[in-house]
Amino acid sequence: VHIQANLEDALVQEALKTGVDLRQYSKQVELELQEVERASIRDYIKESENIASLHNQITACDAILERMEQMLSAFQCDLSSISSEIRTLQEQSVAMNLRLKNRRAVRRQLGQLLDELVVPGTMIRTILEAPVTEPEFLEQLQELNGKINSVKEQAFRETVACADVQHVLEKLKIKAVTKIREFVLQKIYSFRKPMTNYQIPQNALLKYRWGIGGAREGNGGAEGGTPTSPRVPGRFFYQFLLGNERAVAQELREQYVDTMSKIYLSYFKSYTGRLMKIQYEEVAEKDDLMGVEDTAKKDPCYRVRPSVPSRFFSKPSLKNRNTVFTLGNRGSVIGAAELEGPIIVPHAAQKSDVRYPFESLFRSQHYALLDNSCREYLFLCDFFMVTGPSAQDLFNAVMGKTLAMFLKHMDAYVCDCYDSIAVFLCIHIVLRFKAIMAKRNIPAITRRYAEFSSAIVSINQTFPNEKTHALLGQLQVEVENFVLRVAAEFSSRKEQLIFLINNYDMMLGVLMERAVEESKEVEGFQQLLSARTQEFIEEILSPPFGGMIAFVKEAEALLEKGQLERLRGEEARVTQLARGFSSTWKASVESLSQDVMRSFSNFKNGTGIIQGALTQLIQYYHRFHKVLAQPPLRSLPARAELINIHHLMVELKKHKPNF
Repeated sequence: VHIQANLEDALVQEALKTGVDLRQYSKQVELELQEVERASIRDYIKESENIASLHNQITACDAILERMEQMLSAFQCDLSSISSEIRTLQEQSVAMNLRLKNRRAVRRQLGQLLDELVVPGTMIRTILEAPVTEPEFLEQLQELNGKINSVKEQAFRETVACADVQHVLEKLKIKAVTKIREFVLQKIYSFRKPMTNYQIPQNALLKYRWGIGGAREGNGGAEGGTPTSPRVPGRFFYQFLLGNERAVAQELREQYVDTMSKIYLSYFKSYTGRLMKIQYEEVAEKDDLMGVEDTAKKDPCYRVRPSVPSRFFSKPSLKNRNTVFTLGNRGSVIGAAELEGPIIVPHAAQKSDVRYPFESLFRSQHYALLDNSCREYLFLCDFFMVTGPSAQDLFNAVMGKTLAMFLKHMDAYVCDCYDSIAVFLCIHIVLRFKAIMAKRNIPAITRRYAEFSSAIVSINQTFPNEKTHALLGQLQVEVENFVLRVAAEFSSRKEQLIFLINNYDMMLGVLMERAVEESKEVEGFQQLLSARTQEFIEEILSPPFGGMIAFVKEAEALLEKGQLERLRGEEARVTQLARGFSSTWKASVESLSQDVMRSFSNFKNGTGIIQGALTQLIQYYHRFHKVLAQPPLRSLPARAELINIHHLMVELKKHKPNF
């Protein structure tokens, strides 16, 4: 095999082809190799010194490398030690960072607690010495109110430090209440001075109703002004009294009501009496009616038909009888220019010897009432912080005697009035003034509508009349539209619903009280109240439980379409919803209940809304259970986080006994 391989070598084959003797060729190659070997030995001997030097250098390098190896080994040991030290330092750094973070958190909480509890000397000096009209007093009063609330909260948490400042805050509160009481009473008593423009002290009170930086300087003029300044945060004067000394707040409220009630009654009684002195002396009487008989009653042939009232056949007394039935320019009193024109000044008219028809006096009288009523209503809402029925009750307490005087005066006049055009013009004046009040957002019309409507319905039930029913239906539509327009002024849907529910409930209560339960009006307002209440329940459930409600509705929609498999990847969402409900439902229900009771003055209505909200919550949570019991979601660990429905109802019963 080797021979065959060698023969295939290219050099051997070349030698064979040229006829070379292999033996001779082998010897020649061997001689050449020996010569090369001898030459290599001679070269080695020639370079022996260099080789020896190289050997010595290699030996020296080896020694150096050995020392470097030892040094690197030492460095490696040192690095291992340093790495261990770095890890130790890192652990210490993490621990120090954690301690620093904790100390900062404690410092922040303690700093906040100290800021809330510590009473600075500036506050003490300002509350004790500064006049209540100074901006510094208002600022420190706000701070004092915040500290009082903070101490109450911390005392509830049994914070020991509260005992150190409670007596100081109590003394400051008493001093502040005393100064505010004296100031407000002084303003109220200033109303009683003759010839006083009571709007000026009212504006002064309103100024301290609003917050610092947005102090409200006015509330519009006597010509039907409405508040335009934006509401800003702040608890001043009456708010401070209401939160810290309700007895004083009630005293000021009663003093204000008593004072303003007498002022308005005195003013309008005097103004009405002076107005009636400048009425046309020549007015229509009962003899100045249609069907006057020009023939003297002495005629023996004269006989009054029994079926015709005798007053239709009387002798005329007016110089120009035609003016009783002629409109002339009297219709201008309901025109845009004159309707909201300046009121009549009686003493100026008397000096000029100017006389007016009754409808002009009526317009001036009621326009003054409208302006003052609008302004008073807005002032009461602003300063005493009342809305809805509470505002209406307070308004009635202030203006009730004046309105009764107006009604008595009108009743006396109409009983003896034979000027039908004047009466008709007065009716239209009232209708237009109602529209003006609606534009000024004075919602005092709804209760009167309910009382008026219930009275008409009660009377109409004794002798039903379809035309009356139709008119009441039109009136109801107009009132509903009016209430909706006023509600639209509120920025949030929640506030709109509160306003609508309060008004619907009030009107429904009046109608039901007047024993007209089966009327169309009652049925209509019951439907409106039910619809808005249900919408409000959904609105208040949304913030705390909106995530669960949205998931339930989404899952039920998918279940109906047979696509519940799409929720298989929602484990994290379901777990978060289940845990969130279990941990927060009690606090959320309590907050919801307090919010509802603050929003609705009718306790029964508020309680009913809370019951409806809790019932709706139970239904949503039951539906949540049913969704998680479906096959795609049945195996999720989140089901272990769910609260048993029966247990939840028991807990709600403990939490809300009326549930």
